[in-house]
Amino acid sequence: MTSVRLIENLHIFNEFSHKELELVAGLCSTAEYREEECLFKEGDPATEMWIVLDGGVELRFELPGRRASTSESMVSSHQNDVPESQVFGWSCFIPPYKMRLSAYCTSKRCHVLKIGSDQLYKVMNDDKEIGFKIMNYLVQVIGFRFKQMQNEVAKIIGVSMMNSW
Repeated sequence: MTSVRLIENLHIFNEFSHKELELVAGLCSTAEYREEECLFKEGDPATEMWIVLDGGVELRFELPGRRASTSESMVSSHQNDVPESQVFGWSCFIPPYKMRLSAYCTSKRCHVLKIGSDQLYKVMNDDKEIGFKIMNYLVQVIGFRFKQMQNEVAKIIGVSMMNSW
């Protein structure tokens, strides 16, 4: 079981009461990964919501015919110091409940919090206020992710335009 102290300062839980934090903390576990270690692969069952506690994580798409994913196929990056980028793995709330991208540790080590989606979904369904707070935050996360993708597309188009000169 994870302590309330570990999660109380996470941006996603800013609006939570102590009682709500205790409830969510009981659903959490932590894990550590080393640089370039894979947290999960595209297509894996999406059974957890993830939060970066320390270090960095990149979400990457897997290129057909390539051995290992690299930063060249990065779609978004996640660090604990950028609140909207802390949370990833929200595919656990969207059918068909499969990871849409692969996640890799990009720092010497990364420390992540994992929350089982089945248990979290039950808590969110039973306590609509908790459910609203989490979903409201996830909308911000999705908006942040789209902004990251927009920036990457603009960069690619810009490089392509410059190479066409």
